[in-house]
Parts: sequence; C-alpha cells; structure tokens
Amino acid sequence: MDRNKSKTFVIALGGNMVLRAEQKGSAEEQYENIRCTADQLLDLLKGGSRIVIIRGNGPQVGNLLLAHEIAEDVVPPLPLDICGAATQSFIGYMIQNTLANRLRQAGALHNITTVVTEVVVDKNDPAFQNPSKPIGPFYSASQAEQLRQEKGWDVVEDSARGYRRVVPSPMPVHIQMARIIKSMLDAGEIVIAVGGKEAS
Repeated sequence: MDRNKSKTFVIALGGNMVLRAEQKGSAEEQYENIRCTADQLLDLLKGGSRIVIIRGNGPQVGNLLLAHEIAEDVVPPLPLDICGAATQSFIGYMIQNTLANRLRQAGALHNITTVVTEVVVDKNDPAFQNPSKPIGPFYSASQAEQLRQEKGWDVVEDSARGYRRVVPSPMPVHIQMARIIKSMLDAGEIVIAVGGKEAS
C-alpha cells in the first residue's frame, strides 16, 4: 500500500478519557480506560490507514503538580511545561503499550511511536491573561476559595461537578515536530502526539 495515498485519521483522546473524574488516577484505572478505547479502535488501527492519536493531559498535569506541591519540602517542584512533557510521555507510553499488545493479539502490525510535542504560540496571545484550561482534580467551593487565597490559583466551576484550577491555553501557531510526525506517518507508524504545554 502507498502510505502517502491512504487515508489519514486523527483520533483525539481527552485526558478525561484516560483518567475519569470519579477515579483516583491509579495506573491500573488509566490502563483499563485505555484498553476499553483500544478495543473500540482496533478495526481502524489494523486497517492500514495513516493514524495520528492526539491526547489531552489536563487531569494528569494537575495531579502531578499537586504531588510536587505536597513534596516541595523534599524535592524541588517542576514547572508546568515540564510537568506537561512528563505527562505526555507516560500517557503516550500507556497508549502505545496497550495498542501494541491489542494489535499483536489480533495478528496485525504494531509500529507505534510517541512524540513529545512542543507547540509554538504567540507570547502576546490574550489567553495568557485569561486562564481557561482546567487541570487537576475537582474541589468544593470552600476548597477552591482557600486555594485562590493561599496559592493564588485561578479556579473556576467546571461542568457542574465542582471547581478546578485553570491555566492559560493559547492558540497554537505551529507544531514544532510536524515534519517528524509526517515522516513517521509516511513510514507506516501509528503516531501518538500533541497534548501538553505549549512552548512560546
């Protein structure tokens, strides 16, 4: 098959698909959620098309930041962009591991690669002054107010399920790794990419 002439599918998996609101966020829970999605996608994945899987990581970034803050007296906390890259990596690993296993079991090819992706944004994007991207766990109204006062967080009500921290989410201008992603698709790889903090 000429990979350059086959169809290209972009599959978007939200961070809330990998880690659902009512869950604690254990590796077992996240793997099970990914396994269910892999089963639904199996026919498409083994069909020979060019496939890019993009994934969100809002809940995972928030949880990692929270873990860093709890342990900040022992280990220096990492900034948001590095937490974004870290969660891109481990979510990508979990997805590629799960999909490869399912495709192997189905007797299909399983060339899957995760790309830690940087997105170029405009430093003057007004989103930097108006945080709107929810990350991390849900809080009660009283917890949210306490976090606003103690940590200076921007916290908003989200989906009528509680309150969450929000961070800036500027519009992407360019995907830094676009050329690499395209070359991998042309070579027949299933590529897991995007998701994570932007690089200005």
